Amino acid sequence: MKELEIYSGDFSRHISLPFADIGVRAGFPSPAQDYIDKGLDFNRELIEHPAATFYARVRGNSMIEAGIDEGDIVVIDRALEPRQNDIVVAFINGDFTMKYLDLTEKEAGRIWLRPGNKDFRAFMITPDDQFTVWGVVAKVIKNFR
Repeated sequence: MKELEIYSGDFSRHISLPFADIGVRAGFPSPAQDYIDKGLDFNRELIEHPAATFYARVRGNSMIEAGIDEGDIVVIDRALEPRQNDIVVAFINGDFTMKYLDLTEKEAGRIWLRPGNKDFRAFMITPDDQFTVWGVVAKVIKNFR
């Protein structure tokens, strides 16, 4: 099963969308803002390193406990240095997968890729595997409908 469809972004254009800069309360309602006078550019807000950033649409449910569901879009930044417990896009033996990166046994020569779903098993990376951390998941764009 194909877990990710990876796309490069078009960062050449700026699209300004209306932005309620006072925020939206998740608790009790507050008086509405009479008008929205600021704009928000998703390229500027979501992308730190444009030349190293890609998008992917998630396929499968191996990361649902991390809040990443099928159909969501992840923003992958290849310029970020992967760290312990980052959610990464890894290239392993010819396939892409998205998992938590576990480096706790790196000194012993073992790297683990752990799912965010108890119904899936972790993968231990061995020296025999063709493996690279392709990028770090920096943002998730949720699909609620």
